[in-house]
Amino acid sequence: MTAAIGDGDRADARRNRARVLSAAGEAFAEQGLGVPLGEIARRAGVGAGTVYRHFSSKQALLEAVFAQHLNDMAASGERRTARSEPTEAFFGFLLDAVEKSHRRGHLCDVAAADASWPRPVLTAAVLRFRQVLTALLHAAQRAGGVRADIGPDDVVALTVGCASMLAARRDRSAGLGLVRLTLDGLRPSADVTERHDFRDGSGVRGRTPAGCEECGAALTARPTGRPVRYCGATCRQRARRRRLAG
Repeated sequence: MTAAIGDGDRADARRNRARVLSAAGEAFAEQGLGVPLGEIARRAGVGAGTVYRHFSSKQALLEAVFAQHLNDMAASGERRTARSEPTEAFFGFLLDAVEKSHRRGHLCDVAAADASWPRPVLTAAVLRFRQVLTALLHAAQRAGGVRADIGPDDVVALTVGCASMLAARRDRSAGLGLVRLTLDGLRPSADVTERHDFRDGSGVRGRTPAGCEECGAALTARPTGRPVRYCGATCRQRARRRRLAG
């Protein structure tokens, strides 16, 4: 009888811990990191003492919530590996990670910024997530579905960016469309891998001639994006006069 009661107590403790973790994840996502532990206890339907029995501080609770999130995503990746072909599994995993992470920016920020925590649980979860992601990536690359010049760090950075992009869009459907378009950049398509010039502050759109059309002097790209044909006003006027005379 004593053993049975002990087993029941442990089961209740596991259920309470799971409730607290679930409530904390939702509360942090909705209200930020300043949400009181009392509010988390209320959402979980337990007393504040129950929260403190499982988590000695808010930092410990944050660590556990983020670790559970990473472990859930890793488990999702392992399931996809078992039931899908490599490329489908990889992109499905990324889309799943983006959709599940876009409301958890507060947790990601604090986990990345505060390096003072011992956080062995979080360290183990990060390692497991990275191992699953790396295995999925390499399998998809071997299958020819992902560019060979992409590494795990690139994928993590792109996934974080996509989660932020999705969170910024009120129209979820449109946001997911942009996410899919972005993730397609990982595919080994000729349209993706071919180098194109972009209009920005360091270059111009299109091709810039190697030298001035009048004197052959070296040209400097303009930040405005307009094509550069002449080295200066003198050559520009000279070319104009020649066109008019002709």
